[in-house]
Amino acid sequence: MEAAVNGPTLQTLPEAVTANVAGIRAWTRSTIMAVVKADGYGHGAVTVAKAAVAAGAGWLGTTSVAEACALRAAGSVVPILTWLHPSGIDAEAAAAAGVDVAVGSVDELGGLIAQAAPTVRVHLHVDTGMSRGGCPHGQWDELIGIAQRGHRARRVRVVGVMGHLPLADRADPEANAAAVRDMHEALKAVRAAGLGSPLAHLAATSGTVTDPATHLGMVRVGAGLVGIDPSGTVEMHGASRLTAPIVHTTAAPARTPVGYDGTYVTYRATHLSILPIGYADGIPRELSPRAGVEIRGCRFPVVGRVSMDQIVIDTGARYFPVGTSATVFGPDGGATPTVQDWARWAGTIPHTIVTGIGPRVRRSIA
Repeated sequence: MEAAVNGPTLQTLPEAVTANVAGIRAWTRSTIMAVVKADGYGHGAVTVAKAAVAAGAGWLGTTSVAEACALRAAGSVVPILTWLHPSGIDAEAAAAAGVDVAVGSVDELGGLIAQAAPTVRVHLHVDTGMSRGGCPHGQWDELIGIAQRGHRARRVRVVGVMGHLPLADRADPEANAAAVRDMHEALKAVRAAGLGSPLAHLAATSGTVTDPATHLGMVRVGAGLVGIDPSGTVEMHGASRLTAPIVHTTAAPARTPVGYDGTYVTYRATHLSILPIGYADGIPRELSPRAGVEIRGCRFPVVGRVSMDQIVIDTGARYFPVGTSATVFGPDGGATPTVQDWARWAGTIPHTIVTGIGPRVRRSIA
């Protein structure tokens, strides 16, 4: 009888988050916002938030007021900003939880002011070249005028101005220059309107590590918390390890087709091991032949099609019994693949690998 085994596990490594925040601190004197959207880039929003704040992050960032409130319920006391609002802005909940909200359109700000709620702290979100949210340049005057009226009515208090860098991943400060100029123009207009000197923030991870001109009062670091530098210029610490047990091993003769459509055929007698993790769990279906996993200090290739619930590993002459642990990715180096390796094998970015790990995979904290 085969031994009972645990299923796939994604382990979050808080000390790696701490090290990444310390590294970011060496790049900037600005306040660091730890962005923990998408459940902390798949690593657990509360876990990542606590590690980042302990390492010196002064703010947290989320996509919704509900996510921010969950962080408050978990004990977070630092300022929190939310700016995507997929279900709209609950002004009363934001005010009650002490959560800042960003508004990126005339209609959004007008709707927020119309809600009967206590004063809400607002960051004006202006489009600085992304054309993906944020108030278009031609409507800045109208947005600021509404903010003035809301301020006088004590519905809102403008405490920040934010934008995005559309070309920061190029690691070229010249590519950011137009967005930086736009941001300074927006700040000048807000100050001229009598709305004080709000906190300005423009850069995410790439801008933070490549262009000091983008740092302003605060930088928003998300992917960098978990070891991903989209600019590819800085070595960071991977913050998770995905493991899965072997659940079946068979000896296969040469010329054995493997998986759906037999896209891989063994070229010599070998051993094939099954891991209980597939595309329903976040393993990309389209992988290059270089994809592999680590087992007992050696890397072995993933062969055949990725199935919904499993992948097949060709271990050659080595036999591994049921229950043997394989590392799909991790920060260890050597034979262990990284998240970046998996992104290359799948023709995607590391963000999609870590955020795509499905709910069937058990979570743990190192």
